[in-house]
Amino acid sequence: MKKVGIIMGSDSDLAVVSKAIETISRFGVVVETHIYSAHRTPEAVRNFALNAKNNGFGVIIAAAGKAAHLAGAVAANTTLPVVGIPIKSSALDGLDALLSTVQMPSGVPVATVAIDGAENAAFLAIQILAISDEGLSQKLSAYKQTAAENVLLKDKEFNTKK
Repeated sequence: MKKVGIIMGSDSDLAVVSKAIETISRFGVVVETHIYSAHRTPEAVRNFALNAKNNGFGVIIAAAGKAAHLAGAVAANTTLPVVGIPIKSSALDGLDALLSTVQMPSGVPVATVAIDGAENAAFLAIQILAISDEGLSQKLSAYKQTAAENVLLKDKEFNTKK
């Protein structure tokens, strides 16, 4: 099974990113996490991205706030899917990071989730890997079925209280 790489621009991003790590781990997928900055450690970012496919990764998640160039820097150096998590970390409440992450030039795509949307980044990474992994696909289907059943149970409970 392919691994998921998670890169965060700062250790302060861990509070958000930990949700992605937990979600991916629950599905039995190996997660490798690093702290690399697009601005302070550009060579480390580039080396990670250039070697990610050969190192067994199938998807890379990049989380960063403010200028949030990390996901784009990764995407510029790999053919693997990149999922960006814009982090709320400035006076602009993450809008700056969202716009920086989502506004990529043609040919350098970054799938972008909501501000601080680590869980959806994890689920997107799992769905990408599940395309070529039947066991993971079955786990994902079971999860979605359980989630649907839980909603219907809550609906039933709600309507019996009336």
